[in-house]
Amino acid sequence: MAGSDYFDDLETRTPEQREEALFGSVRAIIRHALDNAPGWRRHLGETDPATITDRGALAALPVLRKGDLLELQRKDPPFGGFAAVGPGQMGRIFMSPGPIFEPQGRVDDPWRGARALYAAGFRPGDVVHNAFAYHLTPGGFILDKGAQTLGCSVVPAGVGNTEMQLEAIARLRPVGFTGTSDFLKVLLDKAEQTGKDVSCLSRALVSGSALPPSLRQELTARGLDVLQCYATAEAGSISYETPALEGMVVDEEVVLEIVRPGTGEPVAEGEVGEVVVTTFNQAYPMIRFATGDLSAVLAGASPCGRTNMRIRGWMGRADQAVKIKGMFVRPEQIAEVAGRHGELGRLRLVVTRENEQDVMTLHAECAAPDDALAAKIAETLQAATKLKGRVQLAAPASLPNDGKVIADERDYS
Repeated sequence: MAGSDYFDDLETRTPEQREEALFGSVRAIIRHALDNAPGWRRHLGETDPATITDRGALAALPVLRKGDLLELQRKDPPFGGFAAVGPGQMGRIFMSPGPIFEPQGRVDDPWRGARALYAAGFRPGDVVHNAFAYHLTPGGFILDKGAQTLGCSVVPAGVGNTEMQLEAIARLRPVGFTGTSDFLKVLLDKAEQTGKDVSCLSRALVSGSALPPSLRQELTARGLDVLQCYATAEAGSISYETPALEGMVVDEEVVLEIVRPGTGEPVAEGEVGEVVVTTFNQAYPMIRFATGDLSAVLAGASPCGRTNMRIRGWMGRADQAVKIKGMFVRPEQIAEVAGRHGELGRLRLVVTRENEQDVMTLHAECAAPDDALAAKIAETLQAATKLKGRVQLAAPASLPNDGKVIADERDYS
């Protein structure tokens, strides 16, 4: 590993080699889940793992949404039947906001953080200051375990206690930082105010909050190379930046799909949609887990030489449910309208206020618009949402490619 640009040879496989290996793992994890997790048996029904040979077959399986997981865990505590090992076989048990409970398996790097750290320049022997939260949630442990697996030493700083953290940095001299970009700036600003020497920090892997170009430039100007990773408590590390800074490379042990929000239907390359992932965690397998996050696939391979799929990174939330006239309208209902009218392209429900009343207007791309079609779509919209709304037909490819199915533009000022 020392001196290599890549964490391992998996990162430079041909796409064909990668797909063959990934779908062997997909079939194995589905079989494992069906054999050991009653929640997955209920969710996947009569699925035959042997038939899941490619992405088309995988796309026929139902997605598991994070919001549904919350309710399923309430009905069948603590894990909704989706854990494949018993509580006594887990290394740790976490409680994330919701609450949603997540188990940690007893393996070296259960969330696969080492690969993302390596891409960000972390190497064996580095001392890493980890400022992700350790209390109840898995946040702090995701990169803590990854750093230890990589051969780094970790300062488990957690969040808050800025003065104590600065004292630890000044005396322990870590070269790396992991945490949110916002808190990294807080630490650097406070160090400047108090005269603490934190010049030892030269690299950072950040996650959990946005890293706008202006903040990246500021942190770079202060002597740090800063890259991002995208991870969730349920799926671990999903994708990570490389020094090429062209999108985020998908982790080698993840099958990633981008689907139309409210559905499990994959979208075309480049189109914004919801991130759905399949991972191979033996303790807590995730099969077509819908993260609720938006992104899009970038064409081609990274200039860094890694050959896996790239995504644009986090682009917002797919859960766009809004309350209109006292009733919730969800992306799934707009997807129902699309399913009944195959001649339509992108749909976007815009919610506004007129004369102190909520008004919803469905904008729909259509190559051959006419008033009769608009009237039929309005009927379908009312049937799906139980609310009346306007329909405005638009030219193909005219609506924004931002993954937004429902846009709440009401102004209450």
